[in-house]
Amino acid sequence: MTVKPALTWRQRLGAHFEHASLRFLESQGLSLLTSNYRCKFGEIDLIMHDRSMLVFVEVRYRRSASHGTAAATVDSRKQARIRFTARHFLCNHPEFRKYSCRFDVVAFEMQTSGNSAINWIPNAFY
Repeated sequence: MTVKPALTWRQRLGAHFEHASLRFLESQGLSLLTSNYRCKFGEIDLIMHDRSMLVFVEVRYRRSASHGTAAATVDSRKQARIRFTARHFLCNHPEFRKYSCRFDVVAFEMQTSGNSAINWIPNAFY
């Protein structure tokens, strides 16, 4: 019998913001296909369907903007990993190849009030 280790605080925080992103995007009319899609190239937090569009979503959170915003952390290296992972997904799921694709970022920034503000960036990169 294998026992899964408990999630770290960072993993719990990531899961919280991924779930919050999912709820937000569903309220905007998107529907979930899968979450935490992993392959040797990387991971995509959420893969969603928006009418005839396949949407690959990266979720980011920053407690402080002192070193840049959450959205700014999706740099060119991270974008390349997401693109490779998206290609892997499409190669392994040919039923979705007919859809156009886009890459969105959902960024959460901590406000001075202690609440986090959501910033949804559709077509964040290509």
